[in-house]
Amino acid sequence: MAQVKLILRESVESLGEAGDLVSVRPGFARNYLIPQGKAVFATDANVHQFEHQRRVIAERVAKQRADLEQEKARLEGLDLEIRVRAGEEGKLFGSVTAIQIAELLAARGVELDRRLLDLPEPIKELGDHRVPVKLHRDVVAQLRVRVTPEA
Repeated sequence: MAQVKLILRESVESLGEAGDLVSVRPGFARNYLIPQGKAVFATDANVHQFEHQRRVIAERVAKQRADLEQEKARLEGLDLEIRVRAGEEGKLFGSVTAIQIAELLAARGVELDRRLLDLPEPIKELGDHRVPVKLHRDVVAQLRVRVTPEA
């Protein structure tokens, strides 16, 4: 039976990822993939247009990644110090949260959304701590935070 060649516009489970060139039965293409906007016919013009879009997207992603790597280096170069009330055994009265760390960064001129700070639970002890900052799924900076007692 004849197959139809299509370019997937979005990922389709058990068929392929967005941008893949796939061969499917004509009925599946005509009745599901094309009407739903999940695929287009793999004509020479469509293939050429899709390859161009793929190159443009790849260039944009590479530029964003380079910018995020610079931001990562800048964040890892910072040493943050937070002074808090603490007991004699190093336990804090309260805790240090992602909001407090984001505010401290803002005071230093670094605007960062607190949701990017991957702090599973608040810091509750004195000392040096590493706080992961997820700038991108592949770019994670390690922010150094020193928690010291108030004088």
